[in-house]
Amino acid sequence: MTNKKSQSRNVFAGSTKLLLCCFFIAAVIIPLIRMLFNLKDADVAGILSSGATVTALINSLAVSLTATIIAIIIAAIAAYCITRCDIKLRGLFSICILLPMLIPSISHGMGYIILFGSNGRLSKLLGLTSGLYGFWGIVIGSVMYAFPVAYLMISDILKYEDSTPYEAAAVLGIPKLRRFTAITFPYMRKPMISVIFATFTMIVTDYGVPLMVGGMYKTLPVIIYEEVIGRQDFAKGSVLGVVLLIPAVAAFLADIFCKGDKRGGAVSRPFTPKKGVLKTIFSHLYLLMISVCVVYPIVSFAELTFSKYYPNDMSFTTAHIESTMRKGAGEYLVNSLIIAFSVAVIGVVISFMCAYLTARVPGRGTSFLHLMSIISLAIPGIVLGLSYVLTFKGTPIYKTLIILIIANTIHFFSSPYLMIYNSMAKLNPNLESVGQTLGIGRFRLIKDVVIPQTKSTLAEMFSYFFVNSMMTISAVAFLAVGDTKPVALLIPQFEALMLLESSAFVSLIILAVNLLMKAFIYMLKHMASKRARVN
Repeated sequence: MTNKKSQSRNVFAGSTKLLLCCFFIAAVIIPLIRMLFNLKDADVAGILSSGATVTALINSLAVSLTATIIAIIIAAIAAYCITRCDIKLRGLFSICILLPMLIPSISHGMGYIILFGSNGRLSKLLGLTSGLYGFWGIVIGSVMYAFPVAYLMISDILKYEDSTPYEAAAVLGIPKLRRFTAITFPYMRKPMISVIFATFTMIVTDYGVPLMVGGMYKTLPVIIYEEVIGRQDFAKGSVLGVVLLIPAVAAFLADIFCKGDKRGGAVSRPFTPKKGVLKTIFSHLYLLMISVCVVYPIVSFAELTFSKYYPNDMSFTTAHIESTMRKGAGEYLVNSLIIAFSVAVIGVVISFMCAYLTARVPGRGTSFLHLMSIISLAIPGIVLGLSYVLTFKGTPIYKTLIILIIANTIHFFSSPYLMIYNSMAKLNPNLESVGQTLGIGRFRLIKDVVIPQTKSTLAEMFSYFFVNSMMTISAVAFLAVGDTKPVALLIPQFEALMLLESSAFVSLIILAVNLLMKAFIYMLKHMASKRARVN
């Protein structure tokens, strides 16, 4: 009887792995292969050697390298101030720093236009007649878009660093410079490589900010967007999409290479924030400056939305909101909510199943399923969207909400999967063996043990899928049609029509929805933690 149960467990696990692998092959591998096959219809050499492509590639590299360096420096200092310095309002500063993660990248470009455009408030204040567009416009917008992610990653690295070696070095009288080269640098080296590649990839594959503030300074993602959306030239888009895959794949490989050096779990002695007058003053001033730079563009969205004629006539009005709603913003918001909620539910279920099978059920197909689960880290959204157009055009799911849900699920799958995979890897390795010995079924074990132990992670996964699906524009821009358009795609549409007030209002809607989701998840986790302490 026990052998039959064991065999049925193995058959179910094996068949589920096979089903999930088939899903990833259909949703990831085949679209990418289809895009590669599309290269046969293109003059690859001519496209790659053309002046426009070479210029766009050089522009992308120049902008991305500059913005990456600036973003990481800003993020590293902010992370150090938050984790290592004795400051007040730590939670408030953290929330302010992370706010840019709750709105689309294109909104950062629009906020930049509001402040530094030809008629921007700060442009007038600084006496700028033409506004800051082109190279520096993209750099500043990209930094605002990417540095919160770098901050999160660096904070996580610093959070798990052990203070014991530093205390021993201080007792031995080792100079601070030597402590940095002998302790800090070896600890930070590999994780920081991953941070650098991840930040660079975010910037180099984004077209939201360059589309808004680039002007005639074209980057590669903008060229792809214009060729596919504007000219319907899928062959040229495929060639440039493959080029755009290169930095993303490099980041993916760097992340895998550095994975072994990433710290997790408890440390023997965490750092205690050190007190110091100068350090405390600097930390507060720096974090305040960062918070103002982050919050002010968002405040300008509200000013633009509720002002009669920003910035010349600041009298209150709701006319822009009424106009935006008449243009269908409410219907598109419903589309976004349906997509985001569906992606969150489906994404959590599939990623949980994948993580359980790869982390808790070793056997044939485990490594392949794990690779399939993290491979979307190497695929920019703009490339994924283009590959889906080439693969699913003419099928029943094309031009429906279903294809948008599938695309977003794949696009954002890897990070939540790794969250739950790491959580499951920390559970007792003998859990399944004990359950099998006691005759406890796998589903009951998952329901009564695994899910309760990982519910906090599951809540974060749901939030991640939902928030990112609400604000993404990269993949869905190629797949959405009039009836299925998410509300985020109204931002570039309104901006092209010079309706910045409507674009600002849509950005505020997305921010409000995502803040509500974050608050809801926080309340759930707080209530669960409170119940756990009572029990």
